[in-house]
Amino acid sequence: MLSAKIIRRIAVWTAGAATLAALTSGSLVALDRAFPPPLPEKLAVSAEVLDRDGQLLRAYATPSGHWRLGVGLDQVDPQLVKMLVAYEDKRFWDHEGIDLLALGRAAQQFVSNGRIVSGGSTLSMQLARLIEPRESRSFGSKLKQLARAVQIERRLSKQEILERYLTLAPYGGNLEGVRAAALAYFGKEPKRLTVSEAALLVALPQLPERRRPDRNPGNAQAARDRVLGRMVTAGLLGQNEAARAALDDVAAMRLALPALAPHAADAALRNQPGGGQHHLTLRKSVQEGLEAVAREAATRLGPRISVAMVMADAMTGEILGEVGSASFLDASRSGWIDMTRTVRSPGSTLKPFIYGLAFEQGLVAQETLIEDRPADFAGYRPKNFDMSYQGDVSVRQALQLSLNVPTIRLLDAVGPQRLTARFRQAGVTPQLPPNEVPGLAIGLGGVGVTLRDLVQLYTGLANGGRAKVLRDGSETATPAPLANGTVLEEQAAWQIGDILSGVRPPEGAARRTIAYKTGTSYGYRDAWSIGYDGRYVLGVWAGRPDAGAVPGLSGYVSAAPILFEGFARSGLPSMPLPRPPAGTLRTARADLPVTLGRFSTSSELPAVAAAITEPAPQIVFPPDGARVELGAATEAAAPLVLKLQGGRAPFRWLANGKPLAALARRREATWQPDGAGYATLTVIDAAGRAASVRVFVE
Repeated sequence: MLSAKIIRRIAVWTAGAATLAALTSGSLVALDRAFPPPLPEKLAVSAEVLDRDGQLLRAYATPSGHWRLGVGLDQVDPQLVKMLVAYEDKRFWDHEGIDLLALGRAAQQFVSNGRIVSGGSTLSMQLARLIEPRESRSFGSKLKQLARAVQIERRLSKQEILERYLTLAPYGGNLEGVRAAALAYFGKEPKRLTVSEAALLVALPQLPERRRPDRNPGNAQAARDRVLGRMVTAGLLGQNEAARAALDDVAAMRLALPALAPHAADAALRNQPGGGQHHLTLRKSVQEGLEAVAREAATRLGPRISVAMVMADAMTGEILGEVGSASFLDASRSGWIDMTRTVRSPGSTLKPFIYGLAFEQGLVAQETLIEDRPADFAGYRPKNFDMSYQGDVSVRQALQLSLNVPTIRLLDAVGPQRLTARFRQAGVTPQLPPNEVPGLAIGLGGVGVTLRDLVQLYTGLANGGRAKVLRDGSETATPAPLANGTVLEEQAAWQIGDILSGVRPPEGAARRTIAYKTGTSYGYRDAWSIGYDGRYVLGVWAGRPDAGAVPGLSGYVSAAPILFEGFARSGLPSMPLPRPPAGTLRTARADLPVTLGRFSTSSELPAVAAAITEPAPQIVFPPDGARVELGAATEAAAPLVLKLQGGRAPFRWLANGKPLAALARRREATWQPDGAGYATLTVIDAAGRAASVRVFVE
């Protein structure tokens, strides 16, 4: 038995050891808190601009000039992670920052060989060196690295350690992190890598400059093959699989990181400053296609000419692709200027809305004849683009041929103020000289708009007359929806689309079912082409950013081919144009009422005008905007009684552009709706004066 003295001595030693352990532990905890590792909650990474699906559009270097893209383990090929752990730190999942077995083996090899044969650094130790580079390779620096590794393990999970390592590891030059390396050397994200690519990315961080594949392909290949051999030994790869991977060539050049949508990306960073990720509504495949089309087109058109394009979803207003210039870095084309937001003359691209208002007011039908002859509108004498005249043409032909005189005849009848009011309802405010009111010249481009403005207006044509506010995600806040948004009534919008879909495609263009309009500004400064199908709107502008004249530049010859090529290379499916709304049809000329056979104004019929003493016609029932309950959804729907005041008999009534019956002298008529919904009712008197109301039939 032990003596009491020995027992007391053991008790004292035990108490002393416990006290020393407690003091040591407490000291270590105190030191850990006093000297924490430099572990920011979020790493400083490159700002990224992503498309609607999360694909990288453009990245920006960090302030230090490095490409360092944030990465999560779910963004990295699992095979690469397994190979990294097996090659660098096979007991990574088990140790707490320091692998004592690996350190012991490294020390024994150093003593036996007089040099370092294999290192004992864990991934945690390597992360410690990345976040706090050592000034020398001294024993003290190594001890500090060991301590930091333990501190890191206390603060981060194993997954977080791997993510930070894969974000900070050097891969040659100014590349940091596995995402930047995969994009630069392979042109793809590290989500799905080949065995050869994964092995190379595991090998590079040890000696990134000496193993850079773009500068030292031999060293890179040898390092990759060593990794493949180690994976066979570790049981991660079969011998045959590794042999096949070793046959692959290493990347011989460094690729540029994605640099799409520079103007939109810069706007996103400007409006939402700070690093991290910025999401746009663009679609990467659409953006790539449009940028390629713009570059090639600008080269064909000649020096100093640029091209801008905007493609939007007419149902939502989301921009799917936008090209501010043919080449952002081309100084000769002023590539830094975003021509989608620059105010220019729209040429003839506003004409469809003038014709649409004329359809709304019942002034014309597609086959109504209209004069294309020299005319004087209180001193304003418009001329056609080719300085020739066609005589009598149908309204359909006049719009398809983009004749100027018929357009001004219709604008004079509907009123420039009404046209600009509709533009404002659609969220677009055309720019006029200070203190100038809208005049007839706006019908031929005498007003300032941007390409985005025009595309926004045309979303109304593709969307049943209701325009959508365009947005690309770079805005400081989501734009509020339009209070009204009506640029044309649905029936009129369909009539315009039906006419524009019949315009002949440019020579050599692939046939596609779209409605489109071209325009050329005064002096050959701007060429435009805007088209749409049943879902998407694409607008094209071509010209010199400095507004210099370009002889021979025109919408049909220069911009229309770009429009058709842009649709084809956008990769978007072709959507059928909208079906005609209920009650809307294209009436043959022989079936038109007398008052719609030829367009004329009272000023062109002075003898008739002098004899008219009655006030203009006015529909008194139903009132404009009324909701009328007739049981339209049932077979026994009642007819609607129509009443008017004023006007000169006989009268012609139309419902949604379709004549109701023969001419009548009474100021009452009936109409049998063919279904529920909105309808436009119009009456035209013997003097050609018209009145319209819009009602909803239930």
